[in-house]
Amino acid sequence: MKPYNEEQTKKEQVEEMFDNIAPNYDKLNHIMSFNLDRMWRRKVMRIVRRSKALKIMDVATGTGDLAITLAKRIERTQILGVDLSEEMLSVARQKIQKQGLEERIMLEKGDAESLDMVESGTIDAVTVAFGVRNFENLERGLGEIYRTLREGGKLVVLELSVPRNRFIRWFYAQYSHRILPRIGAMISKDKRAYIYLPESIDEFPSPERFCEILQSVGFQRVKRRSQSFGVAHIYEAVK
Repeated sequence: MKPYNEEQTKKEQVEEMFDNIAPNYDKLNHIMSFNLDRMWRRKVMRIVRRSKALKIMDVATGTGDLAITLAKRIERTQILGVDLSEEMLSVARQKIQKQGLEERIMLEKGDAESLDMVESGTIDAVTVAFGVRNFENLERGLGEIYRTLREGGKLVVLELSVPRNRFIRWFYAQYSHRILPRIGAMISKDKRAYIYLPESIDEFPSPERFCEILQSVGFQRVKRRSQSFGVAHIYEAVK
């Protein structure tokens, strides 16, 4: 199901959807994930910290939660946050200013599939949290990320997934397809955005297939870690 005008591209739909829900995005994320999203982001931060990256790009940065976590927990980093939605970036700017991190985090409105603002081979690590499933062309977006990374640079992706366990999958389906849209409609006044969310997760490649796509783009040492009984996965890959 497409969330908005069927004549729009997926990219245009995603931009409009996130512009609409930006003011309540953080609240909904924490409520609907039972705050697990905070724990998952901390795990991503620790992986990036171990890589000793200093120049980091956070693609699909949204309201800046991961970029802020990285800046606060990893010293001397310079972070570029890129997102398609200007309204999400507006929320991120406010949060970054409140934290006093304006000199550490720079934000750019941009498309993950065309990262023209970044020179090839200049980034130490790229992170994407809950964003790759919204790429219109997954291979093109991952290819652009690959281009921007230096040799030996690391990509860390945090993405939601459909649990494999039959029992957990049943509860997950009831929650994501029946309860989640109702909560989203009450808080954000945009029910269709939270119908799109579980559908985008259902349509995203399986963890095994996503690893194969990463390898097809050129990434090496690809690995994945299941989080919270398969509700999410963290993927690591090296250029």
